[in-house]
Amino acid sequence: MAGGILPGMRDAERYVGEGVGLVGVVRGWVESRWFGNVILGVILLAAVVVGVETYPAAMERYGGFLHTLDKIIIWVFVAEALLKMAAHGRRWYRYFYDPWNIFDFSIVVICFLPLQAEYAAVLRLARVLRALRLVSAVPKLQLLVGSLLKSLPSMMYVGVLLALMFYIYAVLGVFLFRSNDPVHFLNLEKALLSLFRVVTLEDWTDVMYAQMYGTVAYPPPRIGEYAGEAWYEPRAMPVVGAAYFVSFVMLGTMIMLNLFIGVILASMDEARAEQEELEREKNRGADGALAVEDELIELEAELEKMGRRVKRLAQRVK
Repeated sequence: MAGGILPGMRDAERYVGEGVGLVGVVRGWVESRWFGNVILGVILLAAVVVGVETYPAAMERYGGFLHTLDKIIIWVFVAEALLKMAAHGRRWYRYFYDPWNIFDFSIVVICFLPLQAEYAAVLRLARVLRALRLVSAVPKLQLLVGSLLKSLPSMMYVGVLLALMFYIYAVLGVFLFRSNDPVHFLNLEKALLSLFRVVTLEDWTDVMYAQMYGTVAYPPPRIGEYAGEAWYEPRAMPVVGAAYFVSFVMLGTMIMLNLFIGVILASMDEARAEQEELEREKNRGADGALAVEDELIELEAELEKMGRRVKRLAQRVK
């Protein structure tokens, strides 16, 4: 076996387990570390090329070389997709079972569409999106994006709570501060926009001081446009203004932000557990048995669950 095609008995067993003949060899290439590193390098090169093409001077001098390099990059992506399909053998369509593969394939297809000059922006967008392939090439980035997508349903409820708080504070702000500061609280739309500025902490103290000291002592920009209005009545509200904005910043910026972070962290733990389970299933041997390391990980997870259950039962007994 030492003088055969395969480098050793271990590789032979792996190829036999993965497939027969060329399919197993291609699968070994696609799943190897060097293949992933090559694709990662090409993605980074594609991102650099797109960035360099934004400089007119560079295009005048190296335009031909950059266009040639861009064509080479797209054909490398085509070869990658074909190899990944070939790794599945006769079941090549399993390539499209992976959402990341669909994303990569869509970008390649868009780059080959026969679009006219008026749709050149679509091609430029596709070339820029090739930099996003970095997400599909790096497992840790896949985990982060998957966590964000998984957290969207829970984040929606937090967003509804945040929108309700914005609405209540905006209506209250119009009733309290409209006559003093129509620049920021003339109507519901302006109040919502002003509160968005406050929640981002972008010079929010200027809006607060205009209510605390009055727009005569602390005038906001373009306040003079409302000087002739009969309802315009500048007045200082130090207690109400401070309580309104401090409470809104506390609720909107600190509490809501921590809720969003908590939802994302919980989703990240779930996504990590699912990814580890997929890896363990992928690493199962031909007899369906797990590797020793993966079996230890499963055992540790079960022990951790049992420990939490024991703590809950102990608390109930107390």
